[in-house]
Amino acid sequence: MILQLSERDFRLLLDLVYSGNWVLNAAREGDRITEYDNVQRIIFAHCGAAGLDILCENGCEPSSQYVEGGIHEAILDYEDSVFYSILAEELARRDLRDRDVDGADSELLSARIEEYMTEFTKNGIDNLTLGQG
Repeated sequence: MILQLSERDFRLLLDLVYSGNWVLNAAREGDRITEYDNVQRIIFAHCGAAGLDILCENGCEPSSQYVEGGIHEAILDYEDSVFYSILAEELARRDLRDRDVDGADSELLSARIEEYMTEFTKNGIDNLTLGQG
């Protein structure tokens, strides 16, 4: 297969491949999905031909300059978004545990999730308190 990409498109592809592999493998200890690691190496091996050899080391690995160049800030933004979304839904479901939130009361659930998301957007978890069991 032959792909024709501009230098800019190739640079974006590096970000997609790296961040996708991060999402799929970062939390895995000892059981990485090596197929994704291999595809990442294949893509990064083309950095030199694309004039982006500064982004690759050892011929096929993301360089420290690449890794420290902001990609993890984008990954952290994604992780924050997922964290707050899950937390908001879990708290809303807890608040409405006696309601039919997957049926008749689903709009109530959505409204409660939105309330939590508004709070998290404004204050993060600063106002979150945990009760004594």
